[in-house]
Amino acid sequence: MTSIASLHLPSIGIAALGISGLPTAWNIVARNEYRRHTIEKTVKSKKVGAYLLAAAIFVGSGVRDYLFKRAVDLNKDVTLTSNTTAQHTLTYTGYGLLAFGSVLVVSSFLRLGITGTYLGDYFGILMDEMVTAFPFSHFENPMYLGATLNFLGTSLVANSPVGVALTGWVALVYHVSTKYFENPFTSMIYSEREKQKQ
Repeated sequence: MTSIASLHLPSIGIAALGISGLPTAWNIVARNEYRRHTIEKTVKSKKVGAYLLAAAIFVGSGVRDYLFKRAVDLNKDVTLTSNTTAQHTLTYTGYGLLAFGSVLVVSSFLRLGITGTYLGDYFGILMDEMVTAFPFSHFENPMYLGATLNFLGTSLVANSPVGVALTGWVALVYHVSTKYFENPFTSMIYSEREKQKQ
């Protein structure tokens, strides 16, 4: 292990900002869309608007992932362990987490589709009914859990305490985002639809 003084702090700060900034931005844009239909009015279509937001979130997620990987790479001199056996254990554990995380992300996407995954409900594109099949049968927010496990797996494979710390930040940001913003707002959208049916 190397001294904490050798950390490349700017890369860590920028990655942390990217991690928290992306869900903040998409929640602001999506709520604005639900209330004012800004994107829909601009492109004259709910579906096109939803796909545009999906593309923006996808690109933003790629930038966030790059910033995370860059912070891990620029701080590779600071390690979780220098013990070879422990490093092998971290590597195998990391690959296991990456595999399971990828299963959660991909299976969630296949269940929800593009508009279900990328906030199409804020455009008024609602699912017919709640998805309850795997992975939703076992996890409340499987896509976010899977993404978090992928970050953690990447960090363990890289033997990176910086990656582990940033993964903790990812988990906290996703928790706050889903508990206080996305889940309650989505529930309200579907509740409003049920009221309109009556």
